[in-house]
Amino acid sequence: MANVFGATSTTDEVLSGVKLHGKRILVTGVSAGIGVETARSLAGHGAHVVGAARDLTKAETATVQVRKDATANGGSFELVELDLANLKSARRCADELIAKDEPFDLVIANAGVMATPFGHTADGFETQFGINHLGHFVLVNRIAGLMRSGSRLVNLTSAGHRRCNVDLDDPNFERTAYDPFVAYGRSKTANILFAVAFDERHRERGIRAAAVHPGVIQTELARYMDPAQLPAMIEQITKELAEKGEGSFQWKTIPQGAATSVWAGVIAPAEEVGGKYCANCRVGQVLADDIYLNPLGAGVRGFALDSANAAALWKKSEQMVGEVFDA
Repeated sequence: MANVFGATSTTDEVLSGVKLHGKRILVTGVSAGIGVETARSLAGHGAHVVGAARDLTKAETATVQVRKDATANGGSFELVELDLANLKSARRCADELIAKDEPFDLVIANAGVMATPFGHTADGFETQFGINHLGHFVLVNRIAGLMRSGSRLVNLTSAGHRRCNVDLDDPNFERTAYDPFVAYGRSKTANILFAVAFDERHRERGIRAAAVHPGVIQTELARYMDPAQLPAMIEQITKELAEKGEGSFQWKTIPQGAATSVWAGVIAPAEEVGGKYCANCRVGQVLADDIYLNPLGAGVRGFALDSANAAALWKKSEQMVGEVFDA
């Protein structure tokens, strides 16, 4: 079952025939795009989905269909407030979930930003590293006690991680010239390394973690880019693919983009995806440093799965947020 899906599979295809009644799932970033579709597909197969979003008004509007599909299929949906750019908000959200004392079977850390102008979160962290990694690092670790045996963590990452490793000596670009896509690449590598470290720390409890690249999709994620920049990038990718005989560039739809999240979280065997990087509903191959990077491929850089690198990031992240998280 784990190997019959691919790049064009949709959420409903992946979950066909699957009943999730009695399962509780947390999904961050449910005000647009992949987050909304992820929540819809899971609630529409019977799960109780807790959707987290910074702008609850926007999220209420965006998730009308989520509620309809949930009601029609025995699932349910609720919203909680979460601003990943503010650790007070992340901690408050975690505290509210802990106070309810209702366990989770799956946590999908989906929310994120891409290629933002240089800036800082409320806590002084570089925006992309702060939102994409540190906000989730605090939230997920604080609610780890709510994750029951057999549960999973799925971190949304990107093929953009291939651009660069994390820089633990200068995570906030205090000495390095800022590049929006380098910052994005660092944060996406951090998403993978967090999954690797979380998996190592919690697998004895029966909890596994994986990182997922959804593919190249037209969503609000590109809202910070110059409107002319994205077409130019696609043109360059198309040219490179043609030169390498790799076929033509194809956008994924949002249901196709969310498919790997639900595949890794619900369908794939835990031992297959635990501590791994997944794309196109399968585990990605580790790439050599000198290999051509097909942007549509499912490969992962070795530094993003390195256990020592993951442990170093975990320690640095604890120092940055001022909180220690034991296994």
